[in-house]
Amino acid sequence: MKKYEVIENYLDELIPEPKCELNYFNDYSLLIAIMLSAQTTDKRVNEVTKILFDKYHSLEELMQANYNDLKEIIKPLGNYTRKAFNVKEIARILVTIYNGKVPEEREILETLPGVGRKTTNVFFSEYLDKPAIAVDTHVERVTKRLDLVKESANVLIIEKALMKNIKESNWSKRHLQLVLFGRYYCKARNPKCKECKLQNICMYYKSNNQSKKVGNK
Repeated sequence: MKKYEVIENYLDELIPEPKCELNYFNDYSLLIAIMLSAQTTDKRVNEVTKILFDKYHSLEELMQANYNDLKEIIKPLGNYTRKAFNVKEIARILVTIYNGKVPEEREILETLPGVGRKTTNVFFSEYLDKPAIAVDTHVERVTKRLDLVKESANVLIIEKALMKNIKESNWSKRHLQLVLFGRYYCKARNPKCKECKLQNICMYYKSNNQSKKVGNK
């Protein structure tokens, strides 16, 4: 059985129905939540966006919001000065140029402040139901530990490798599974290696086990 097949079968066993953990209620609330999620947790983003969207009920209100008030709300997420600016600018651009709708073209989306390829891919996959694979820190960590890409691979190389080896109709599902697998199982610290069925193909597990064996001699 091929390595990808083994991994995909295990992901289906472990996380059969993966779901995005960001809370949102329409197109712009999702886009802003994804943008805010950079370098922080979805749980913390959900806490912040609840306050944010309870106070500002529309793009127009966000566009006109006091910058310092936005900074105070977004402060728990880190990099809040830039993120507050991005929220105001995204709202302004969507209202004044795109009639309050989030554009569905990658080239346009990636010109919005704070919106890059990863954010666009998540938006495509979750909101537009378009096949896409977004590479965040979890996906990068898992793919490198499982030796699917070289340790030196950047996010674009990782994305292309996954797209090449995974059936397109499964891209969005696999992306979510890899994110959740990295978030709750193959964690950066204290990964649950002992109970994982991918030990035999995991470079991280092999390296750590080898180190322990050498240390015990």
